[in-house]
Amino acid sequence: MQDALGVIETMGLATAIEAADAAVKAANVKLADYLIAGGGKANIIVRGDVAAVKAAVEAGVASASQIGQVLSQTVIPRPSQKLIPVFKEIQPKEKKA
Repeated sequence: MQDALGVIETMGLATAIEAADAAVKAANVKLADYLIAGGGKANIIVRGDVAAVKAAVEAGVASASQIGQVLSQTVIPRPSQKLIPVFKEIQPKEKKA
């Protein structure tokens, strides 16, 4: 089954981190990617089943709105197969000794 994609666009990195934290805590989703855009904009992308992604995006937007500005949000239930390889799961970085 193909994962849905959820995107939250914020003004500021701290607001995006707040959104990502709330999103992954609220539902069974994976943080797929993050993007730092010009002008202070930041985006987080989550993947999972449609219901989980919708719940995660709603929670992320609600939490991020309390500390900063949420510019936009979207859930793509069945993204094109050509779009999926663009977004990867973020792997934890190994700790340096």
